[in-house]
Amino acid sequence: MERPVVTLLTDFGPDGPAAICRGVILTIARDAQIVDIGHNVRKFAIGDGAFLLWCAVPYLPVGVHVAVVDPGVGTDRLAIAILSERGDALVGPDNGLLIPAAERLGGIREARALENRDLWLASATSSTFHGRDIFAPVGAHLATGRPFADVGPIVPAETLVRLPWPSASAHDGELDTAIRYIDSFGNCRLAGLPSDLEQAMGTLESGRRFRLWAGEGAPLIVTWQRTFGETPPGATLLYEDSFGTLSLADNQANIAERLGLEVGRPVRIQSAA
Repeated sequence: MERPVVTLLTDFGPDGPAAICRGVILTIARDAQIVDIGHNVRKFAIGDGAFLLWCAVPYLPVGVHVAVVDPGVGTDRLAIAILSERGDALVGPDNGLLIPAAERLGGIREARALENRDLWLASATSSTFHGRDIFAPVGAHLATGRPFADVGPIVPAETLVRLPWPSASAHDGELDTAIRYIDSFGNCRLAGLPSDLEQAMGTLESGRRFRLWAGEGAPLIVTWQRTFGETPPGATLLYEDSFGTLSLADNQANIAERLGLEVGRPVRIQSAA
């Protein structure tokens, strides 16, 4: 049989907690192949974690995806597992973190609450480390082939918590969008696709100029480019990022830091002569 794949995404940082979760998984599923999507999600930023998981899952084998960005740990928020239509299981808190990825994997086939304590870590359960005590062991048991129904009772999919998920709107010759994620380079990933920008303003050609508002003050003049190397260092560009969505960046610089941009900031784009 092929070795099962378990992925991990957390805001734990590079120190002990992430390694402990890997150890718990391997104790239960000794043959598991663990793929670290990342552990440097901005602290408590559920939306950032949801975006990164959404970006990653199409490129991962069918498997179990354990995600923990959980500022509500220890409260009455549910611990859940979602079975996607592609066949993946997503395990984590019911705070919206898992939903975009599940929908990108074909949608939610079934969701269940993690109430079977036989699948939790055998020692006492902490009120602050459910990644170790609940999510990692349940994910590991699913990776060994444990039936999905064993994790606990069904939760109606329509009752699961959903995050606000910005979208792009084309109208009257402009595109209204928002900053969905800021990466480690300071590049701003926007809601929407290049096709949304084309719908609003026509064909996109390298060097085409746009007027862009990202908050108060005068607009930026930016150009559409295929890649960073087509602009001089420091120039501002709109481009299609590696996940197919619209992005805004300064070439070899940090536009988010320069302009004080943050996730959720509305962005308006118009054509410029």
